[in-house]
Amino acid sequence: MAISKTKKGEILEKLNESLKGAETVAFVNFHGLNVKEVTTLRKELRDAGVSYYVAKKTLVKRALDARGVTGTQPELPGELAIAWSGDAVASAKGVHEFAKTRKDKIALVGGVYQGKYLSKEEVITLAAIPSMLGLRSQFVGMLNNSIGGVVRALDAKAKQMEGAAA
Repeated sequence: MAISKTKKGEILEKLNESLKGAETVAFVNFHGLNVKEVTTLRKELRDAGVSYYVAKKTLVKRALDARGVTGTQPELPGELAIAWSGDAVASAKGVHEFAKTRKDKIALVGGVYQGKYLSKEEVITLAAIPSMLGLRSQFVGMLNNSIGGVVRALDAKAKQMEGAAA
């Protein structure tokens, strides 16, 4: 369906404004999703702090060009939606998690990270990175494990010294 020039201008302005604070933009092919699934996806993404918008490919390209995105834009087959967030992995992770149960209906097809286009594989790799909360919990677990090792070593040394003194 054709969009008037003024409507395209409004959409482009909205995209430019919305993408200003985006750390990562994920390109999503959503061919085959029904309305209920799209509503569920939007809710899950919103809960994760991710914005989601369906737009024409040419308008998305113009908005990204205006931001100075470099590299080669990945091929964008089918219908295109974009998901973006200020968090480096939230947009890619949110779509990727949703797509796990609907493989034939939705897929990541590329993206933008720190001003550079990413291929499909790179975005999927980005989606595999744990969230900041997950990374912090892993770090605390490693610290706890290390401290526990030191305590066990000191305890063993103390018992060894007690045995030698007796």
